[in-house]
Amino acid sequence: MVSSAPTPQPASPADPYAAAGVDTAAGDLAVELMKSAVRRTHGPEVLGGVGGFAGLYDASTLRDYAHPLLATSTDGVGTKVAIAQAIDKHDTIGLDLVGMVVDDIVVVGARPLFFTDYIACGRVVPERIAEIVGGIARGCAETGTALVGGETAEHPGLLGPDDYDVAGAATGVVEADAVLGADRVRPGDVVLALASSGLHSNGYSLVRRILADAGTAYTDTAPELGASWGEALLEPTRLYTSPLLRLLGDGAAGPGIHALSHVTGGGIAANLARVLPEGTWAEIDRSTWSPAPVFRVLADLGGIDLAATEGTWNLGIGFLAVVAPERAAAVQTALVREGIATWQAGIVGEGARPDGDFVAGAKGVDGGAVRLVGAYADGAS
Repeated sequence: MVSSAPTPQPASPADPYAAAGVDTAAGDLAVELMKSAVRRTHGPEVLGGVGGFAGLYDASTLRDYAHPLLATSTDGVGTKVAIAQAIDKHDTIGLDLVGMVVDDIVVVGARPLFFTDYIACGRVVPERIAEIVGGIARGCAETGTALVGGETAEHPGLLGPDDYDVAGAATGVVEADAVLGADRVRPGDVVLALASSGLHSNGYSLVRRILADAGTAYTDTAPELGASWGEALLEPTRLYTSPLLRLLGDGAAGPGIHALSHVTGGGIAANLARVLPEGTWAEIDRSTWSPAPVFRVLADLGGIDLAATEGTWNLGIGFLAVVAPERAAAVQTALVREGIATWQAGIVGEGARPDGDFVAGAKGVDGGAVRLVGAYADGAS
């Protein structure tokens, strides 16, 4: 978010910066429009309000932790923003951004504390910026995260007048003895799949290429999806942080969760492999679920098999939980109660693994090995 002025003034015609294409008055107005949404994410831990050079968060609130560890993550939304720009709908991109960043933090069991955003654009349109930040604020409110600051930068000549990109970063906290990860995973643990809301925010370069090659416009109706292509493809990323944190704090189910995996770039197998210990493996059974229509329609339009997209799209699984077998049923029940369809998709094995192509580790992590097996529930391959 750009710094604000109490009463934004129009740029002077003689202002050389305005002549170069940067409208500081529009930036000030954008801040005024977003202020109320941002403030709604603030608790007493946030000091200084909106518009400062830095956001302040009262770390004394962490004194109740015996050994607090800070967790941090940063990400963007990728080329999904191109679809928002194409149909001039910007109120959900912020939810995607929060999901991409904050849901990575809960993977280690951490509670998010605060978030900052960065928006680069070719031209500041105050109402558009306010819509984007409004979505970020809604995501932060839903995940219990304070939106403490950010920046809007106008880059004329580098970006087109209606082009923009977004990025964000968040910090969270977790007790040292409560960190989730591969070291807790044991052979025999159950792998639970948590349903996605759709594509989330990954694989949109492939999506855009499929539609372009088919000559399909984002404004065209997709009858199978009950909306225009643009509207269907902007379905917001599901936010898992709050349900998972409630579950981790539930003595009946939480202690049985050994590891979590956020299914983002790389797909199901690669992201699960990152949170399994070396020497272990898992087979994810495709027959346990049916990918949502958006995946099938896109694959058909592109003339590709769903299996060929498994390293790109989440195919209906947004998160994975590796759980002690005696707690799996309780965890599954609790997540379904939270409104997240959840099912058993596999079991962690150890030692000699079946013949076949496994994904072993990913993103620089020497983890376990994972592959998808079988056919999807309705027989699609």
